[in-house]
Amino acid sequence: MNIAEYLYRTAALTPSREALFWGETCVADYDAFLERAGQVAAWLVAQGSGKGSPVAIFMKNLPDYLIVQYGIWMAGAVAVPINAKLHGREAAWIIDNAEAEIVFCDTGLALSLLDAGTDARLMDVQSDAYEVVRSTAPLAQPVTCANDDLAWLFYTSGTTGRPKGVMITHRMLRSMALCYFVDADQVLPEDAALYAAPLSHGAGIYNIMHVMVGARHICPLSGGFDEAEIFGLAAHFGRVHMFAAPTMVKRMTLAAKAAGVKGEGLRSIVYAGGPMYNADIIEAVEYFGPVFLQIYGQGECPMGISALSRHDVTDRSHPRWRERLGSVGRAQSAVEVMIGGADGVELPCGEVGEIMVRGDTVMPGYWRNAEASAKTLVDGWLMTGDMGSMDADGYITMHDRSKDMIITGGSNVYPREVEEVLLELPDVEEVSVVGRAHPEWGEDVVAFVVMAKGAALDLAALDAQCLENIARFKRPKDYYALDELPKNNYGKVLKTELRKRLEEMG
Repeated sequence: MNIAEYLYRTAALTPSREALFWGETCVADYDAFLERAGQVAAWLVAQGSGKGSPVAIFMKNLPDYLIVQYGIWMAGAVAVPINAKLHGREAAWIIDNAEAEIVFCDTGLALSLLDAGTDARLMDVQSDAYEVVRSTAPLAQPVTCANDDLAWLFYTSGTTGRPKGVMITHRMLRSMALCYFVDADQVLPEDAALYAAPLSHGAGIYNIMHVMVGARHICPLSGGFDEAEIFGLAAHFGRVHMFAAPTMVKRMTLAAKAAGVKGEGLRSIVYAGGPMYNADIIEAVEYFGPVFLQIYGQGECPMGISALSRHDVTDRSHPRWRERLGSVGRAQSAVEVMIGGADGVELPCGEVGEIMVRGDTVMPGYWRNAEASAKTLVDGWLMTGDMGSMDADGYITMHDRSKDMIITGGSNVYPREVEEVLLELPDVEEVSVVGRAHPEWGEDVVAFVVMAKGAALDLAALDAQCLENIARFKRPKDYYALDELPKNNYGKVLKTELRKRLEEMG
């Protein structure tokens, strides 16, 4: 089934329901949403970019983003979302690799692509040229697609090299959306999705559940993440649902406390995309209340591996609530999750191994990269590269990426465990722990620390905190103060950059 069928059904049932907002202004009801998406679809078909054709989207969070996305799907084409924060040359590489002949973009990003050079045809949705699309007679209904036809070609963030194109099918998106209702949260017609995180990433596929029920979709005027704007829009619309990386949650908590606002109107904040430290989520729940839930997924299994419910995030009565809060929840309904050893054999409860997943939400492979597909998909299992453990109740605790694990003197150190301990200190704002080459031990442990404003790096206090809470061999041998941690466009800490700094230090 074509995923755009959900828009078609909602528009048929509730055509006059408000759908797309630019700030506080409604720019389309569901009838207009469907019509404009149908125009994009019909225009694409006329250009020869219909069923199975990759079509790129390189634009900031605008209402037209969703119109274009559903237009691509209605045509049976394959959406290739590109993070608007990428450099023009990076975007041009993705366009070339995906073999996309058409790119929908906004004016600013069109200029960056022109500077980078691309053979693809650019369609600027903010220019007069877009009128040719807006004047096209719309496609009446979505093109028929099989479950395993491609819907989305998602390029991984590529922190260690060129990104790979993850092939995402209509079946995968449908599985992800239905599991959300079962395993994570409900969405009602009176709810509103606020897109403060890039629509090219997790926030972009979370629109599907809101389209299914006829909820509202809000693109901030800023086109991105601005704490004050988020609080204002939430208060205006009410029942707001948003996707946020853990760093965004932390920033929202700090900003709300500074401004004296309580986040009125925020209904659900889904955090995902990186490690959420217990100290940060405890503080956020204490301030905002029971609005948080967690999803764990990868581009290779989009938002679909496990979920930690609103209850589990908020509960403080269970004897092991801290361990559960530090987990990424339990397996979602459409997948199996297993913790495997180096040989791929399932490990006993509590032992640390690689998190392995199989089911309807898992990708069929990487775009034209058989070698990488063979390494990542083994005997039907997705090898996530994440190290974790599972308890007897099925809660999965992620320890670290396998490549980030530190082996010192033959013992394993998971950086997140050390980071969690250091973040319990009130003056520690952020921390990232990495391994450093050592002639005797193989590696030793090093911490990069961002201190709170006005606080100085106190080596004795950091050392004492570690010695009181974790084994001595896990204690960092050196601490380095930074004004900020290096991060990629999705807010993930670039540990490769930190390791490079250590090498440069000698």
